[in-house]
Amino acid sequence: MKFGIFYEHQLPRPWQPGDERKLFNDALDQVELADRLGFDFAWEVEHHFLEEYSHSSAPEVFLAACSQRTRQIRLGHGIVLMPPGYNHPAKIAARIATLDLVSGGRVEFGTGESASRLELEGYGVDPAQKKRMWREATEQVCNMLVMDPYPGYQGEFFSMPCRNLVPKPVQRPHPPLWVACSNRETILEAARCGLGALTFAFISKEEAQQWVRDYYDTFKKECVPIGHCVNPNIAMVAGFSVHEDEAEARRRGEEGFKFFGFALAHHYVFGEQRPGRTNIWQSFEQLGDQMPGPEGRAIGTPAQVSETLREMSESGVDQVVFIQQAGRNRHEHICESLDLFAREVMPEFKEKEALRLQRKAEELAPYIEAAMERKQRMPELADAEIPGVPAYGRPEAEQGNQIKL
Repeated sequence: MKFGIFYEHQLPRPWQPGDERKLFNDALDQVELADRLGFDFAWEVEHHFLEEYSHSSAPEVFLAACSQRTRQIRLGHGIVLMPPGYNHPAKIAARIATLDLVSGGRVEFGTGESASRLELEGYGVDPAQKKRMWREATEQVCNMLVMDPYPGYQGEFFSMPCRNLVPKPVQRPHPPLWVACSNRETILEAARCGLGALTFAFISKEEAQQWVRDYYDTFKKECVPIGHCVNPNIAMVAGFSVHEDEAEARRRGEEGFKFFGFALAHHYVFGEQRPGRTNIWQSFEQLGDQMPGPEGRAIGTPAQVSETLREMSESGVDQVVFIQQAGRNRHEHICESLDLFAREVMPEFKEKEALRLQRKAEELAPYIEAAMERKQRMPELADAEIPGVPAYGRPEAEQGNQIKL
């Protein structure tokens, strides 16, 4: 099994000058440490306007900074908001390719629809159409990353003429694809599209086992890849805090994990946000011990965390992504947990990983081959079909579009 760390860049109120700068600098230090310790992935979300819960509106900038302070760790968008109201598909493709270049081919391309009212309506995205937007944009971004030139597209939610996207990514045909999943239906959709399932759901061991079975059964029978390669993997998030003393591990980690769940529910389920004024942390504190912790946690001693991870590994989970930066969890405690985990827990799972991957690749090889044969590809343009685009100053440019140089 592989291990990742996960960032929302949470910052509970009250805020002081310099708090956001420290938040980002601490996160960069943590990713650099995780890279040295042998963690496999660093995931970063994209959210907008979700105060306290997520101050991560430009993940490509943070991940680019991470790329220059690390050497091995994979850098994951968890996820890019795909509806064109947030990000034009050509801009997404350009950012993914550039990040892949500056990181030496370490990008994981996670995708998603978005779900919060603050974000969707803030960018004028129709919630009823966002799934179709996600599918259209994801498929076309993959085509832009691969095709030379991209032949152009007239779609339901965006259109563009023939252009050749530059630069192209290091990883060919393109970086591994993921999609955010919060329920069984999105797990099945991920499998049908050949995408890794980045699972933002806190579920029981029994549910995890069922989701994994459903994912791989569906992948084997129904996959028609949305991209130009497949990524059959399941990653699940879990709260994280490790200490030799169980009580101290819980003291350091449980409050932050509870706030993570509370702030998530505030923005997505029950809350009402007055931009710039609502204090979510204050509401959270008023609940005190009444707030239950979500399922799915790796909080405790090294032995306890190892047992939890063995259960997830036996369920077929490929990667566990740790929510270690949450609420008011302290930077030094996060670093201590990462270090202790790497020394006391990680070696057991690293030792078995190469054999696990080999067996999995052998099992899935015929299904992957069959899936790729089912993919319907966008036709390439013959050289004679590629349209010329005269500069505005040339005589053959349309008179109405000429500009003075």
